[in-house]
Amino acid sequence: MRENDTETIDVDTWQARATMCELLAFSLRYPDQETVEALASGEWVDAARELAGALAIALPEDFASGLPGGPSEEAGSESSSTDADELLHALRAEATRLFVGAAEPIVSPYEGVWAALDDGVQPLLFVNPRSMEVERFCRACGLGRPEGTNEPLDHVATEWELLQYLALEASGAVAREGDGRADEDFPGGSPAAAYEAFLSDHASVWMPRFAEKVIEETRQPFYRSAAQLLAAFFA
Repeated sequence: MRENDTETIDVDTWQARATMCELLAFSLRYPDQETVEALASGEWVDAARELAGALAIALPEDFASGLPGGPSEEAGSESSSTDADELLHALRAEATRLFVGAAEPIVSPYEGVWAALDDGVQPLLFVNPRSMEVERFCRACGLGRPEGTNEPLDHVATEWELLQYLALEASGAVAREGDGRADEDFPGGSPAAAYEAFLSDHASVWMPRFAEKVIEETRQPFYRSAAQLLAAFFA
């Protein structure tokens, strides 16, 4: 999946990576009407398959089973037996059950929580070492928490947004608009090096286990498929 020499990767590959990162961020954020539309139209499945092909990612045979455009689309698929409002409600209920929970989430979407559990300490949002590492990394890339939000930056969707930004920077597709930032200002000396460093030191440390747990616990075909795509990215 990842070449050792990041500088030899062509622009098309960086742009495909950026789009895959965007799709994963989209899939793992809190669902909204745009999520429903992408699922109901089959666009989500088409995009996942196209990007997997472009990046030589092997998807499982049952990928997207139960979704429009999937291998076994039937009357019970997520869009055929419910209207958009019902589907949105079902997705939000499942996202809440999995990633928020009544007392605690079934599957935490935060890197810092996974790191704390690995270390055998009480997980705390924001004020744990791994969360602060992610925040420092974002600042080193010229990014910060969006104004008016209070979401920890080590959320799974936010980390994919960071990787999308770095892949776009590596492709040369981002106009810096005279902000004075040079490639060497990024961690590792370039956006490509920063992308690889974050993928290696952060995302790959916990996201494969996160994906495995979502596949094990979810009751919704969409979240199973999103987790399968995430797992396949790291396989």
